[in-house]
Amino acid sequence: MRFTSLLCRVSDMTKQFSNLPESYIKRSMEQVYWRTPRGFPQHLPREVAKKRFRFTTNRPWTAQFRQQNQPQSIRKKVFLEPIKDWSFFRGDRVEVLVGRDKGKQGIVMQVIQERNWVIVEGLNCHLRTIGRDKDFPGVKVKSEAPLLVTDQVALVDPSDLQPTTVEWRFTESGEKVRVSNRSGRIIPIPKLAEETMDYKTRSSYKAAEKDTVEDDLSKITFEPKLKTFEMDIMEHMGIKEERTPAKTYWY
Repeated sequence: MRFTSLLCRVSDMTKQFSNLPESYIKRSMEQVYWRTPRGFPQHLPREVAKKRFRFTTNRPWTAQFRQQNQPQSIRKKVFLEPIKDWSFFRGDRVEVLVGRDKGKQGIVMQVIQERNWVIVEGLNCHLRTIGRDKDFPGVKVKSEAPLLVTDQVALVDPSDLQPTTVEWRFTESGEKVRVSNRSGRIIPIPKLAEETMDYKTRSSYKAAEKDTVEDDLSKITFEPKLKTFEMDIMEHMGIKEERTPAKTYWY
């Protein structure tokens, strides 16, 4: 089985859930060690930046993610099993296959596709200490630990509530759906998967006054012409060029 090292890319599912522009996520992850000042020769290296990040449960645009990926920090590489067709979404019912909660079912509340992780509500929990100091022992907080989708959780077939493997197929109308390999039933994608970090969904979104409508986006407002910008302005303003240009010679 082929494994690949963890790359510094953010999955499409993460960007959809964050509801943030891709440029903002890229800028928040950027960590530049050294950059050539302006005015120096251009042949010098422009910048030396951190290109490998270690993804955890902290999202790439948070301060905790930046703290875990300090500029000079060197952490052990994480190797992942590549998943061609991702089939786990927020709101899915899954069954835990390992650990003390083996055999229990729960709802997926968070998907971390960069590490092949899902977090199931109320299952696979552990205690972590917050606020520990020399004069204070800290507070124990219970939180869910991530589970690998490759061998630690399985989707539940809604027809009989039993764990099953799934594959993607196409219906007669061309729609791509998840199908249970055991019963052949379609497992629909839950509505919670459409909800973003700020609790917005496509069905509940209402266009505001400053939003650009689809008709304006599809309207053709540019017509290419074999004219320069100055010639186009002169034509619109009714200016006629009466001067004779000087001769130019090319050697």
